[in-house]
Amino acid sequence: MTISTGTRLAGKTAIVTGGAKGIGRHYSEALAAQGARVMIADIADGKEAAAEIVKAHGAGSAVSATFDVGDEASVKGLVAETIKQLGKIDILVNNAAVYSTLKPRNFDEWDTATWDNVMGVNVRGPWLMVRHVAPHMKAQGSGKIINIGSGTFYKGVPRMLPYVVSKGAIIALTRSLSRELGAFGIAVNTLSPGFILSDTGLVNSQHVEEERIPVRNSRAFKRDAYPEDLLGALIFLCSGDSDFVTGQSLMVDGGSVNN
Repeated sequence: MTISTGTRLAGKTAIVTGGAKGIGRHYSEALAAQGARVMIADIADGKEAAAEIVKAHGAGSAVSATFDVGDEASVKGLVAETIKQLGKIDILVNNAAVYSTLKPRNFDEWDTATWDNVMGVNVRGPWLMVRHVAPHMKAQGSGKIINIGSGTFYKGVPRMLPYVVSKGAIIALTRSLSRELGAFGIAVNTLSPGFILSDTGLVNSQHVEEERIPVRNSRAFKRDAYPEDLLGALIFLCSGDSDFVTGQSLMVDGGSVNN
């Protein structure tokens, strides 16, 4: 599978949290391939990812910064650095999340420290990002915020409770924020992937073993899903094609969730 190139996002700037690896890296590459300048923001070092994008799409197409999405001071610093380097923020992709390190277990076996960490990154993080990005979008009268959800919320996937609950919160966050920010020309939507085989996701071998075959069998399209399957939907939500779409959750899961 290849990433399509074009000019649908020419002149736009974007932040992708968790953009240095896994699915987030594919998001970063896809946005740059459509002409956006991308800030790759991650707790991991994104210099390699940015260098590869620059090599493929030209100078200035990507920069990177390390930060902690759950820490407000770190978020404020990232937003300031993005404005400094890219001049504005048109697109925010709230992708950073705790997932691959979570080992499936029954609901009463999760410890409170893990629960709080998942909520801190997966829920507080996106809220903090919007809190500090939205003023810049308000000032320019436009913006696209894409929160990354999950099909697990719709299906009530067992043995991953804190993750599933956090992604349910993302749907709520999207719906409320779309009402609050619509008056400023800012669209807020959720991209909800199904079970995706990515390099980071495959690290969670126990979860892959429990979910891969049942999920594949539940789909209308009887195959595995890969990060590239999400990119068309992402570009749609980031581009002018979705200018009258807000408060929605777009499922990209091959027909596994049918609601």
